[in-house]
Amino acid sequence: MTKLLHNETESGWAQRVATLLAEATALEGSLHRPGVRDDYRLRLEQVVPLAARALETVTERREIALLQWVLVRAEGARAEAARYGAGQLSRGSQRSPSLADCEEGWQRVEEIVCTAEESAEAAARFARLLGTAKARAIAHRADIAAKSARQIVLARNRAYTFHADPGFSFGEGWYLAAAALFAGLSVQIRPGALQEGQAKRFLQDAGLAASLHPYRPRPASPKHLTHIIAEAFRADAQGAQRTLRAAFLGDDLPSSTLRAWIDAKVGGQMGQKVLLWVRTGDHDAERNTCFDELRQISELVVQAGFTPLFFGDAIAPEIVPAGGVDLTLCWKEPLFQGPEMRRAQLQLFEALRCRHGLRDRSA
Repeated sequence: MTKLLHNETESGWAQRVATLLAEATALEGSLHRPGVRDDYRLRLEQVVPLAARALETVTERREIALLQWVLVRAEGARAEAARYGAGQLSRGSQRSPSLADCEEGWQRVEEIVCTAEESAEAAARFARLLGTAKARAIAHRADIAAKSARQIVLARNRAYTFHADPGFSFGEGWYLAAAALFAGLSVQIRPGALQEGQAKRFLQDAGLAASLHPYRPRPASPKHLTHIIAEAFRADAQGAQRTLRAAFLGDDLPSSTLRAWIDAKVGGQMGQKVLLWVRTGDHDAERNTCFDELRQISELVVQAGFTPLFFGDAIAPEIVPAGGVDLTLCWKEPLFQGPEMRRAQLQLFEALRCRHGLRDRSA
């Protein structure tokens, strides 16, 4: 296109640029088709500098007006294309698998938004020079597009949702709380969630009250959490563990009610125990426990002289060998569903570890 511009006589430059713009805008009716939107955007990116360069050269009033009209339309279209691109990229960036990818994506969104604002300003400048109603209307739409694009950045939700509905993974909340302790993340809870009060209580007890923010749509992706926690442990594993234990367990000893419950369930068996975690469910069913393997593992535990202790989702009674302890579904009992439900579950494991020689083996 640049060669064509240089080869044109001065009197043909304006018309040639207008033709290039027409070729670009002819694509507007098929932007939904694969690859067309990218082609459209690239054509606009080429038209704008060519028209601006031609405007610096031509002297005839008619051609000056034509080039100004081309620039109003091209800059206006560019602003609206940038608004669309910023919206699309923001959604993808928010779902990025790592925090670094998310930040990089949002930085690109900011650059696209700046393009929209620059184009809107240019469209307004050329519209003022033309002084026509059509030019002003295009500049007005460009201004709306630029402001809408800027709002995408301003409305970015940096908070992560602490799910407080029983249908969500209980452990995901612990991951979020841990990442918030390590990286100062913002946390939100959906109002009216069934366990909203318990979630708030846990976060407050963990020292994260200041991290709680009002609920907003489009939260940050929980995919980031494992990366954040892993980095903290890579940097200082012992320090990270101390931080989590202090926040999640607190200074208080397990309550007498919890200790009595454990004694009633486990009895006087004080030898070492191995925790066999049971998972069943419809979500990611391929991750569910294989009960044939669970039975084999429990038999090996018994042969090694340990007591198998089953925790999690329900199992058939015949899977539990003689001497085994079945704590499946215990998390549904009132003791683990009250205001301190999350800390109570952690204190259960801590008490089993300290008083009953518990070791972990996920099945």
